[in-house]
Amino acid sequence: MLQNIKTLYGIELHASDGQIGHVHDFYFNDQDWAVRYVVADTGTWLTGRQVLLSPHSFDSLQQGEKLLQVNLTRKQIEESPSIESDKPVSRQFEDEYYQYYGLPCYWQGEGLWSASPVPLLQLPAEPFPSKAATANRLRPNKADEHLRSALAVHGYRLEASDGNIGHVSDFLMDTQSWTLPRLVIKTGWLPGKEVEIPTSKVDRISYDESTVFVNLTGTAVERSPLHHLISKEAVS
Repeated sequence: MLQNIKTLYGIELHASDGQIGHVHDFYFNDQDWAVRYVVADTGTWLTGRQVLLSPHSFDSLQQGEKLLQVNLTRKQIEESPSIESDKPVSRQFEDEYYQYYGLPCYWQGEGLWSASPVPLLQLPAEPFPSKAATANRLRPNKADEHLRSALAVHGYRLEASDGNIGHVSDFLMDTQSWTLPRLVIKTGWLPGKEVEIPTSKVDRISYDESTVFVNLTGTAVERSPLHHLISKEAVS
């Protein structure tokens, strides 16, 4: 099932023992188009701190949900590695993060999620191993240049093979695999018109130019299937 990402911003997040904040952003990989992390704004609970939550820790997403259940405790989240001192997200942080939660690293194995096409929903009851143990391991500190913010890409210009055709207005996410199979594009041809194009047609994303380049003509984009937003209100 496909879900508009913009309908998930601001949704409350609940751990197994209480509220932890709300959805602030999504980090996705612009090569395999998988959402690797939900960025949680923890508000006054962990003042001034945002935390990353892997799709492994969520139950299934459903249209119209008022909150998302996270299969972790508040203590596990509070003691998880912080991204504040490690932006952009580095492979060192990801390695420590996955070690902390005892999860398989998604970049290892043949599947989209290590050995699986979907994120596993079972997590250990306690973090494993401890932060102190993982901190002593040597890891590369290079940032993953393909891990990007959905909020940042929202509004990027769409450059077709023959010129500008509009801008990115949303993403459609597969709620089973947590992939982004389609971009929602607001075209400049007709005011308010939004169409859907496959992310497989994206050639590259230029973050310096705030532009998404696609292997389509402007006419092909304009003739793509129309997008009809399902709002939170429409499904509540």
